[in-house]
Amino acid sequence: MPNYFKRAVLEDFKNKIIPNKVLILLGARRVGKTQLIKKYLEQLAPQSYLQLNGEDINDSNLLQERSVSNYTRLLANVDLLVIDEAQNIPQIGAILKLIVDSIQGIKVIATGSSMFDLSNNLGEPLVGRKNTLYLYPLAQMEFAEFENYKQTTENLEQRLLFGGYPELEQYPDWEDKKEYLFEIINAYLLKDILVFEGIKNSDKIYDLLRLIAFQVGKEVSLQELGNQLQLSKNTVEKYLDLLTKVFILFKVEGFSRNLRKEITKSSRWYFYDNGIRNAIVNNFSRLDQRTDTGDLWENYLAAERVKKQQYHKIRAKNYFWRTYDQQEMDWLEEHGEALAGFEFKWSEKKKAKIPAAFAKAYPNAAFEVINRSNYLDFIQ
Repeated sequence: MPNYFKRAVLEDFKNKIIPNKVLILLGARRVGKTQLIKKYLEQLAPQSYLQLNGEDINDSNLLQERSVSNYTRLLANVDLLVIDEAQNIPQIGAILKLIVDSIQGIKVIATGSSMFDLSNNLGEPLVGRKNTLYLYPLAQMEFAEFENYKQTTENLEQRLLFGGYPELEQYPDWEDKKEYLFEIINAYLLKDILVFEGIKNSDKIYDLLRLIAFQVGKEVSLQELGNQLQLSKNTVEKYLDLLTKVFILFKVEGFSRNLRKEITKSSRWYFYDNGIRNAIVNNFSRLDQRTDTGDLWENYLAAERVKKQQYHKIRAKNYFWRTYDQQEMDWLEEHGEALAGFEFKWSEKKKAKIPAAFAKAYPNAAFEVINRSNYLDFIQ
């Protein structure tokens, strides 16, 4: 395996670095944002860019005086300003607005490992002045550049167990991979949440993640989670929202257009990375010794599909579908008016038919079973 993977966003990334616009690169900590930028900067002359880190107080202070004269001085002879972990800089949106509005020709890249301040502080001031890209743990389409079909097949178990964090590729030993994932969770993953105002209780967030990890692909009741954690339903909802904002979890809601029996109130939750999910529950056993292989498979396919949609700019809304009489479908995509349903099966022997109520309600919808023989078409 190579030391560095060419990322699927690379061409898009280069194309979106344009004068007087901010390119915002968002993704969880350690997914490779800094490395992607480093590779890009290696091609530029050092004097043509200025790189700052929002977690460095000295760097942050350079931007605090919000005046055209300060930024003109700071960015003299600089074509490109790069700010890592920009969410840590107070009023970053207003700062960047002033920079791109007043420094002719300046290009800006801002990275963030959470959407707290980046979506709030950047959202308003930078309307019409920004492009946003997302970076995830390595996707199968990125691994595919370096492996043949036989290797992909052999590596599938590893992907289901350890996920796709780029630095994992440096550790051939499975024990080292485990240690790395525990380190990620303890040192990095929740850092943005725990510095976020008002979050005192990191244990509750871990406990919530653990409960979600055991309910991957199943409907989650906020009330029930609240009861188990001795938290209010609203607090659970707030914590889940924060976990989506730091790119640990994503939510899929129930779909309905017209059937009264369809369930739409509840949601299902998935992890962006299987390795993080397994580290949270401290289970890295081989697949033949597990009872949750089907859950791992479903989480993996859901996360890889979301990466594919983002990287290939496939505009789809994702849902699950279920009726009160237990007819259900794992994954449903809405492309405009068109619907495509998918059932995820780990075993190739397990057959699945389109649920009768769904076929009747949506006769024009496509339906496919995704298993180990055809999953690569679904995710890359």
